[in-house]
Amino acid sequence: MSESYSLPTEPEGMVTSLLERFNSGNISAMMDLYAPEAVFIAKDGRMIADRTEIAAELERDFSLGLPLKATARHVFVADDIAQIVLDWSIDGTGPDGKHVHLEGSASDILRRGTDGLWRYLIDNNQGTAVRQPA
Repeated sequence: MSESYSLPTEPEGMVTSLLERFNSGNISAMMDLYAPEAVFIAKDGRMIADRTEIAAELERDFSLGLPLKATARHVFVADDIAQIVLDWSIDGTGPDGKHVHLEGSASDILRRGTDGLWRYLIDNNQGTAVRQPA
């Protein structure tokens, strides 16, 4: 059975869309949240623009088999651009039986497309966290 996911019509809806798609484990549905020219900021600080590479980064987190929890802290909107600051965590027992706890405060940039729907332009899930040199 195929699941259907809607894209947010307001920037505040991105958190709900993110959670339902991430927690479904459906990488294709997750990638629909990204504008074609979107960039993903890797944990080491690299900007990734290639959609195949973005999907590979997301797959690593999906492979933990643990749910994502997220709450928007701030949403700032200027016309068709929005910044969302959200606190997130992934917590539980991983597939190897070891405890996993990941968390952060993301600083993401969204853009409303000509279709009126919001998508990631910049996915920076670590916000201002210090990263290792690339």
